[in-house]
Amino acid sequence: MPKLSSLIKITSVLFTVALVCVGYAYFIEPNRLVVNRYEIRIDGWNPAFDGFRVALISDIHAGSTYIDEEKLRKIVTMTNAENVDAIFLLGDYVAQNRADRSMRMDPEVLADALQGFGARYGVFAVLGNHDEWSNPQAVEEALERGGYKVLNGELAEVNLSNGAELRILGLPDHTTMGIWRNYSGNARRVTAPTEGKGDLIVLQHSPDVIPAITGELAISNDIKIMFAAHTHGGQVWLPVIGAPVVPSMFGQKFTRGFVKDSGINIFVTSGIGTSILPLRFLVTPEIAVVTLRST
Repeated sequence: MPKLSSLIKITSVLFTVALVCVGYAYFIEPNRLVVNRYEIRIDGWNPAFDGFRVALISDIHAGSTYIDEEKLRKIVTMTNAENVDAIFLLGDYVAQNRADRSMRMDPEVLADALQGFGARYGVFAVLGNHDEWSNPQAVEEALERGGYKVLNGELAEVNLSNGAELRILGLPDHTTMGIWRNYSGNARRVTAPTEGKGDLIVLQHSPDVIPAITGELAISNDIKIMFAAHTHGGQVWLPVIGAPVVPSMFGQKFTRGFVKDSGINIFVTSGIGTSILPLRFLVTPEIAVVTLRST
């Protein structure tokens, strides 16, 4: 059997390693911000939009740990440096105080700090569950005043000079779904008038809406990819285990990155801020830049 002194040394080393990891997860990684670049090849993607680049910004949770006005301005600067075709803001702009659900940063302050996003074809946004839990109207109005188009169950179009068309559908947050068939029906009514007139990109805060927009509840035959967020990549990723906790009814399937499910392409960004616990471990806050390629 190991000597007592050896057990004490091993325990001491393990404790020290754990302490360092926790310190890194609290003090260092949540305060970082990186641009992660991805490329996705999509069957049937219109060649006219081959190389179309989008930036995904999500789960900012303004006012939470390390997310102040200076950080928001940094997000804008880093995103603009990528010179993308479109910017998609995928929800959860605000954070709440646990005691009374009041917002930690006023939507007007948040929107002012996020002023200046620039993209060739525009900036499009959807709301997330934290926005819905606070004051969705105030958040939406603040973003709209900043010049960003909030697609709360609405469709936008991108048209090239050669007549090629790309459609962008923003779905209401998953916490507002109610009856799935009604949610699907509402989306289908929005897409129906332009069905067949161009590839369709879907924006949604959470990937968990997939069963309500595919299969028997399919909202369009033109969906080429859905961009989502909400999971924060689990915030903590452990070797072998993966992300121990993912806020999704599908477990780790939609933790982060590219997944193909129910016949459509899905990309989930791990976002920028934190929620519940102010920790990130091996899930660095990201601005995701995705290049879409035709096969």
